[in-house]
Amino acid sequence: MNSALSAFDLARIQFAFTVSFHIVFPALSIGLASFIAVLEWRWLKTRKAYYKDLCLFWSKIFAVAFGMGVVSGVVMSYQFGTNWSGFSSFAGPVTGPLLMYEVMTAFFLEAGFLGIMLFGWQRVSPRAHFGATLMVAIGTLISTFWILASNSWMQTPQGFEVVNGRVVPFDWFKIVFNPSFPYRLAHMALAAFIVAALVVSAVGAWHLLRGRRDPAVKKMFSMALWLLLILTPVQAFVGDQHGLNTREYQPAKIAAIEGLWDTEKGGTALNLFGIPDMQAETTRYAVSIPHLGSLILTHSWDGEIRGLKEFPPQDRPNSTVVFWSFRIMAGLGVLMILMSVAAWVLRRRGRLFESKWFQRVAVAMGPTGFITLLAGWVTTEAGRQPWVVYGVMRTSQAVSPLSTQQVGISLMTFVVVYFLVFGTGVYYMLKLMRAGPALPGHTPHEAPERLPNQTARRPLSAADHMIDAA
Repeated sequence: MNSALSAFDLARIQFAFTVSFHIVFPALSIGLASFIAVLEWRWLKTRKAYYKDLCLFWSKIFAVAFGMGVVSGVVMSYQFGTNWSGFSSFAGPVTGPLLMYEVMTAFFLEAGFLGIMLFGWQRVSPRAHFGATLMVAIGTLISTFWILASNSWMQTPQGFEVVNGRVVPFDWFKIVFNPSFPYRLAHMALAAFIVAALVVSAVGAWHLLRGRRDPAVKKMFSMALWLLLILTPVQAFVGDQHGLNTREYQPAKIAAIEGLWDTEKGGTALNLFGIPDMQAETTRYAVSIPHLGSLILTHSWDGEIRGLKEFPPQDRPNSTVVFWSFRIMAGLGVLMILMSVAAWVLRRRGRLFESKWFQRVAVAMGPTGFITLLAGWVTTEAGRQPWVVYGVMRTSQAVSPLSTQQVGISLMTFVVVYFLVFGTGVYYMLKLMRAGPALPGHTPHEAPERLPNQTARRPLSAADHMIDAA
């Protein structure tokens, strides 16, 4: 058997690679934009200096994340024309306008006010500056709206008909507000806020462990943990509702997630652990709890879940992949809830800022938001296979007629360039986080020093630390 990867396989790997690099930056910038807006609002209300110090500090990190998100997003979108021309030709009448709406309503809004937010502290009034910050935060959420509308339509398509081999939209309301859209939008927006909260809490914990006890460090640590305490249980509820929606519209995905091969009458067990075997059509070493699958997925004791054997082999997602990606996502989600509850208990006891073991946990939990985010998207996208537009167009029909050599060279180029460029960007963000907000009595830089008639042209100019400084 020839085990070499085909051009189709390499194109899928390339898109998965580039989208994985891309999604972490918008997720962080979405959460940070709203966090910065809240900080600035609190500064306007109280005039406490540490709120402004935190604004300036997190604005630098936001600028780097935003810049890398824009660059990686542009590169990713080009692949629709290079590697996935079949999809672009077939579904372009729907996905093209949705992405255009995102650019015209969200990106233009962000680009229009970003310069004021980053460099306008001494150029406009405080209220005008807050308005600009608010517009940037709203812009990131509008962007989320349109991107999730497009992706959700691919998951649960409606409001169109196929004419001469192309999608023709006839009801844009149904296209945008498709059956999975509300759940997926809420799930992603909450995920972005949780990602940012975990990063903020990790940075706060890092500086507490290093001995800082100034108001800025305490405040960002406390605010992030309050947000996690509120949002993590809400995210679990939204995820449950999303699962019920997925069972209705993508039952094969649910069966693959659960490693369920046979439809069990009178109640479905939940496989806590196992290794799904796609060839043998079984889940090996399964550790199951009777009826728990029915309780979670149907909210009834004897609810019935369709097994994978009820679907043709060519229509089944890869259960081995989504079984474990879902459990990584859910398991880390449970740890986040436990961490936020532990923070609440320590807060009640007056030990939140002195408990070193908890601060070490908070630092370790910092990257888990990104891991959970990626695991969730793997579950969503791998679980949709073998469809690119669910039930309408197969992924194999969407790929461009390229050779293995062409896709292989572009993939290797992406890997090298991405690790160099975005690896440097991540290192720079970590360097900024390590520096921390300004110490009390120290005046933070409002913006990088420039000539009187010189204006910043790029978001990254807002970060004023040299990347190679000690």
